[in-house]
Amino acid sequence: MTLKMKPFNILLVLILFCFSVNAQQGDVNIDQHSDINTLLDYKKDIKTTKVYRIQVYQSVDPDRAEREKSNFLNTYGQWPVEIVWNTPNYKVWVGNFATRLEADRALAKIKKKYMNAIIFQPKLDKK
Repeated sequence: MTLKMKPFNILLVLILFCFSVNAQQGDVNIDQHSDINTLLDYKKDIKTTKVYRIQVYQSVDPDRAEREKSNFLNTYGQWPVEIVWNTPNYKVWVGNFATRLEADRALAKIKKKYMNAIIFQPKLDKK
């Protein structure tokens, strides 16, 4: 099967080819306000909508939860720890991990001492 083109179509293809070969080149200069970088730094500090945490302990006794929080901080001081009251339990939550991978890596270390630790995504308060 042979491909037959009309002379007009051949001329049109040649013209389009010539325009695409002679593309323009230039420089792009972006002029932005200096506060944009400051805003980007602030944005990094804001909690994202997807946050992963690790629950390491739960108890109905707030004193036991506080002791467990102290024990955790003595062993693993690199993550933030808080006690959250969720009826009827006091829960010890660890971290504010931005990705599941970060949480999984932390969990691998934490599981050596806290075998029942779990990763979860808390429901964030909408204000």
